[in-house]
Amino acid sequence: MIDLKQYEVWFVTGSQHLYGSDVLEQIADHAKEITASFSKQLPVTVIYKPVMTTSEDIYDLCAAANADKKCIGLITWMHTFSPAQKWIAGLTILKKPLVHLHTQYYAEIPWADMDMNYMNLHQSAHGDREYGFIGSRLRMNRKVVVGHWKNPEVVAGLSAWCRSACAWADWHALKIARFGDNMREVAVTEGDKVEAHIQFGYAVFGYGLGDLAKAVQEVTAAEIDALLEQYAQEYEIVPELKQGGAQHEALREAAQIEAGMRAFLKKGGFNAFTTNFEDLHGLPQLPGLAVQRLMADGYGFGAEGDWKTSALVRAMKVMSAGLEGGTSFMEDYTYHFSPDGDLVLGAHMLEVCPSISKNKPRIEIHQLSIGGKEDPARLVFDTATGPALNASIMHMGERFRLLVNTVDVVPLKAPLPKLPVARALWAPQPDLKTAAAAWIFAGGAHHTCFSQVVSVEQLQDFAEMAGMEFLLIDKKTELDGFKKELRWNDLYYKLNLAL
Repeated sequence: MIDLKQYEVWFVTGSQHLYGSDVLEQIADHAKEITASFSKQLPVTVIYKPVMTTSEDIYDLCAAANADKKCIGLITWMHTFSPAQKWIAGLTILKKPLVHLHTQYYAEIPWADMDMNYMNLHQSAHGDREYGFIGSRLRMNRKVVVGHWKNPEVVAGLSAWCRSACAWADWHALKIARFGDNMREVAVTEGDKVEAHIQFGYAVFGYGLGDLAKAVQEVTAAEIDALLEQYAQEYEIVPELKQGGAQHEALREAAQIEAGMRAFLKKGGFNAFTTNFEDLHGLPQLPGLAVQRLMADGYGFGAEGDWKTSALVRAMKVMSAGLEGGTSFMEDYTYHFSPDGDLVLGAHMLEVCPSISKNKPRIEIHQLSIGGKEDPARLVFDTATGPALNASIMHMGERFRLLVNTVDVVPLKAPLPKLPVARALWAPQPDLKTAAAAWIFAGGAHHTCFSQVVSVEQLQDFAEMAGMEFLLIDKKTELDGFKKELRWNDLYYKLNLAL
């Protein structure tokens, strides 16, 4: 399980000594109250920090935040007017994500009682503008959340940012295991791993299949039996795979592969991985069931050596931890062009996470027409209907691009008795014609991370933290405007790189 409460966000309030010690004490009391409220409502642990009034204290705070592994970011708020030049030294060295909360302690003006003491104390309306200027002057990537701190929309905005900050922190400790190499001659799954390590913090490690095969061979019969018991409790199993069935041994092999992969990943400290159907030396079947179950436990995954998608799946698993709904590796597989509305059938050979299933998945065994190995076991299911999104990361040469398309998952038009894989049917927004053309113009990958729970806002916040280009295809998208955005972004990033 991914526990987001292990992460800390520091609540930092700004003021100055101009108004006297009594005012600073009131500010501290207000900040402590807001901190306690946020700590109950946000997915992370919120830590109160003393009111910042001097350049030296702010610098020390930012240096401490950089050094503290538990701290994943700062929520900052100017209760009164806080001259912004004193924030320069600290903000210049800050490496953790920052959100600017533009709020005030009281929601409404006390019309009959408001005096100059009230005005001096409650100055966020212009104190935050002074602070906002220095953030813009320093060209800081940050989020701004506006509204009263008790407003559910404000809490939701901060919660989205916190989840993105957790994923960003996780990336900086993430190790990805690549079993084998990329699928031969495929372009979009390639990229600059060193640049990704520099920019994002995660590291990609390559292993020959012999290393994984050795771990699989070391699995004991007792470990296999224990997994088979889990399978029987969690899934339906077709008769031929049950004990005494004609292909029961194939299910034991699948369980052995899962146990071996788990042991390998745990021993190496890996939270994401890739496989490749072209590279299966030493394994009896392509890992299908193992990959599906590991994703359900929070691991990132990318097929055919796609380490960028593996990292994204892991990030989105972290963002969605504890929420209702699923997140999975996905691929746009085939289209349904119809006068009733064009649709996309998403699937993959085997590796779709059961967290997105609408019903109890079923373990089946079928031939896999590529890879040249034995028939693999896999979970088969239909995806729950409702709003969702697909996200993909591409390396464009001089930058990384995060592309998102919002979709609506719909029921299957008819049963698919001969398609033995997990699948989802969706209508892209605004429509398939526009969405597919925009995706292609943006160079979007065929591999994606599909989620019913991660929001566009979370991915926007994440891209901001990571310094990635962000592109959205949704109900508002018009192709002419989208193509212009691509051209403008090219110019911006080239100029930004030069600067």
